Amino acid sequence: MTSLSVEILAADAAEPITSAGNAQLGIAVLAGIAVIVLLITKLKMHAFLALTIGSLALGSFAGAAPADTILSFTAGLGSTVAGVGVLIALGAILGKLLADSGGADQVVDTILAKASGRAMPWAMVLIASIIGLPLFFEVGIVLMIPVVLLVAKRGNYSLMRIGIPALAGLSVMHGLIPPHPGPLVAIDALDANLGVTLALGVLVAIPTVIIAGPVFSRYAARWVDIKPPENMIPQRPSEDLDRRPSFGATLATILLPVVLMLLNALVEIVVDNPENGLQKVTMVIGSPLIALLAAVLVGMFTLGRAAGFTKDRLAGTVEKSLAPIAGILLIVGAGGGFKQTLIDAGVGQMILDFSENWSIPALLLGWLIAVAIRLATGSATVATISAAGLVAPLAADMSTSHAALLVLAVGAGSLFFSHVNDAGFWLVKEYFGMNVGQTVKTWSVMETIISVVAMAFILLLSLLL
Repeated sequence: MTSLSVEILAADAAEPITSAGNAQLGIAVLAGIAVIVLLITKLKMHAFLALTIGSLALGSFAGAAPADTILSFTAGLGSTVAGVGVLIALGAILGKLLADSGGADQVVDTILAKASGRAMPWAMVLIASIIGLPLFFEVGIVLMIPVVLLVAKRGNYSLMRIGIPALAGLSVMHGLIPPHPGPLVAIDALDANLGVTLALGVLVAIPTVIIAGPVFSRYAARWVDIKPPENMIPQRPSEDLDRRPSFGATLATILLPVVLMLLNALVEIVVDNPENGLQKVTMVIGSPLIALLAAVLVGMFTLGRAAGFTKDRLAGTVEKSLAPIAGILLIVGAGGGFKQTLIDAGVGQMILDFSENWSIPALLLGWLIAVAIRLATGSATVATISAAGLVAPLAADMSTSHAALLVLAVGAGSLFFSHVNDAGFWLVKEYFGMNVGQTVKTWSVMETIISVVAMAFILLLSLLL
């Protein structure tokens, strides 16, 4: 689908698909979400199919014509994939280059060589936060958990004392910091400024990850005192490489897109003149597409060629990086379709009426909706996409900073209390060799702390800005 056809579809779908009252719409929303929840949790259906069916069910329950519902869903899917699909692909390529070249190992080994004893949990949260910037959450876990197990075994540390900070770093990056899919989709849905969201996200992320990581790990280690399971400690991923990229080059490559996007945000705030030559340049190089593309192109030399990759191996790495994200793109796209169906059904106006009648602050409302969907579906991405669609009308009259804070509030809510319907719950449980109760007392509680603490800092920033 071309960008032009996406714009035409979006324009056509902008008209309400139903004139149902608030009561019927409320029931339709609950029914549509219930369909998605049942399909994902009970029938184990793929989230893409569940979101597609749930969108059609929502339109039917709201009394919309099937053709209108289909148009809304396809318009939302197309515009969402057009907005974030390329960014997700570029992020996947960068992450694969980082893993295959041994650059991630180089960062880990360098920092761990400088840390020991009480400093180790802080080193782990720093590593995970750096590694988690360009990587999807699942990729970050697969990359970090073997390192966590090795460090805990070799240093004779409690697994929770080392593991919780690493998990906290990855989770906070995933929920709050673009270019991760959830924040990117929320930024697109709420028409927020990416650079401002990134800057405020970093401000919120730093204290949040400290409290949920090194601080909480002290208590988690007391509640669940376990050693690394021997059968889960794998070989290091890059031992077959003759050489690895340097620490400085790897770190610079990882941080390049973040620096470019922050530079654009800074110039936009200081200069605030779209006709200014400097701002024109930073608007281009600081756009997410160019920033991530630059990091990928630089990474081919600083990571791939530095590790001795041939042209064929570089091409193979890029090719292998794209296949696993097909499911992510489909889920994100279908989530965008569900969001657009919600908006075109008139749910946005219903939310506006609800917020006015109950006097619930927009930031808190966005967080609560994301929490409810997260608890029901287990998916942070689905929660972020759906909640962003529901509260999008509230962002229309917001300032740039408060629209960014609404994105962060939705992202924070999407992390609340991961439990048995979340794939991440089982991934952590199996890697760490815990039972369900131990996983709830550590991983689930940590996710809840991240969500609540982040929201507290978001509300504080809303009072200051």
